[in-house]
Amino acid sequence: MKIAIPKERREGELRVGASPDTVKKLVGLGFDVVVETGAGEGAAFTDDAFKTAGATIGGSAADTVKDADVILKVQRPLVRGEGGDELANYKEGAVLVCQMQALTQRKCVEALAKKKITAFAMELMPRITRAQSMDILSSQNNLAGYKAVIDGASTFNRAMPMMMTAAGTVPPARVLVFGAGVAGLQAVATAKRLGAVVFATDVRPATKEQVQSLGGKFVVVDEEMEKEAETAGGYAKEMPPQYFEKQKKIVGEHLTKADMVITTALIPGKKAPTLITEEQVKTMKPGSVIVDLAAETGGNCEATEPDKVVTKHGVIIIGHTNMASRVASDASMMFAKNLLNFVTPHVDKESKALKIDWDDELIKGTCVTRDGEVVHPMLKDQAAATPEPKPEPKADETPAEDKDKSEGGA
Repeated sequence: MKIAIPKERREGELRVGASPDTVKKLVGLGFDVVVETGAGEGAAFTDDAFKTAGATIGGSAADTVKDADVILKVQRPLVRGEGGDELANYKEGAVLVCQMQALTQRKCVEALAKKKITAFAMELMPRITRAQSMDILSSQNNLAGYKAVIDGASTFNRAMPMMMTAAGTVPPARVLVFGAGVAGLQAVATAKRLGAVVFATDVRPATKEQVQSLGGKFVVVDEEMEKEAETAGGYAKEMPPQYFEKQKKIVGEHLTKADMVITTALIPGKKAPTLITEEQVKTMKPGSVIVDLAAETGGNCEATEPDKVVTKHGVIIIGHTNMASRVASDASMMFAKNLLNFVTPHVDKESKALKIDWDDELIKGTCVTRDGEVVHPMLKDQAAATPEPKPEPKADETPAEDKDKSEGGA
């Protein structure tokens, strides 16, 4: 059974879906592993390292995925209209495992169904104990939170820790973190290790103790509203407008004193909530820094520009949309291990092939297409809620409402 590891082709993506360590384990399970030449360059994994681990090196993308039974990737494949068509080389019925952004990338999902690809979207992994070793959001966001602080500190024109010298005392930097999920908590921990005074806020009150355990100070907005702010899966819910109005007032005071702000608030499948308005940016100290980890989905700051570092009203705003790729070696190592842990329980020891347990809740939670159909419940509900587009009138046909008017209708 052949597993293919193609090179990532989306702009700015340096990660790869396997590491020499995971290739060695996949080969040990009985798979033939083919890695596209140069696939690991961005993550500092050489072709020789993959060959030593037991992989065959494919000369091109087409050679690599040709006849592959399983394809392991980081990002969803390019489809027609995106500057390439990676799906054209996939064989019908292949299994694809990657980060798919399935809730917002309907075009890709439908293209996978049309090709009869069995596709698993790893970002939809249920948040249960058994799935922790497969959770790409946790592994990648952990690194993103770390890198956000490092990028912010390298841009910030002052020192982070307190320094007492004969020439005077340098006060510690004040860091404010929005969102205390995996990325936010790592940002709190990293900023604290660098010597900053750290504050954090989150709609989920359960995160208060976690922030405090890392040495941060928790900013409470509205205890009553926050009691209902978490889904059963542990994600933050979308809050009502009145919550954000209250947050604006309470957090505004901290913004004016902050030297660095890290925003991490995301709602799965929706545009990122606006937490910092442009008017609030104007109140911040000149030279302060905002690192917006939600830039890819619209940004938590109104002044963020995706994939750009800009200065507005004296504040530097960092809007990198793929922060994990900026630490590609470690991110690839962890992502690859997540994929390996997902695949391994479904390998039949006798036949050395995949034998997927379709009753497994992790399979049900991540499978988006199978046998030519979109099968994930969230995507089916999403499609049902989307109204059918009205057919365009023919060139020689008058729309019904205009026809009524032309015949004396109201």
